[in-house]
Amino acid sequence: MCKKFVLLSALFLLSQIDAVAQCAMCRTTIESSISTGRTNIATGLNTGILYLLSAPYLIVAAIAFLWFRQSKQEQQDRLAKLKLRQKVSQLFSSKS
Repeated sequence: MCKKFVLLSALFLLSQIDAVAQCAMCRTTIESSISTGRTNIATGLNTGILYLLSAPYLIVAAIAFLWFRQSKQEQQDRLAKLKLRQKVSQLFSSKS
C-alpha cells in the first residue's frame, strides 16, 4: 500500500504540465482600458480574482466544520456510553 502511494505521488508530481498563462495580455488590456477611462474591465477582473481566491478557503472551512461537528458527536456518544457503563456497574455493585 505504501509503495503504491509513493509511486502514485511521484508520478503525479513528475507529470505536471506547464500552464500557458496570459498575464501579459490581461495586464495590457487593463492598462489600455484604464488609460481610456473605462474601469469596468479592471473591476471585473479584480472581482474574479477575489472569487477564485476565496473558493479554496471556503472549501477548507466547510471540511473543518464538518470534521469538528463529527468529532463532537463522537465525543458525546463516548460520554453517553461511559455514563451507561457506570450506571450498569453501580446497579450490579448495589445488588451484591
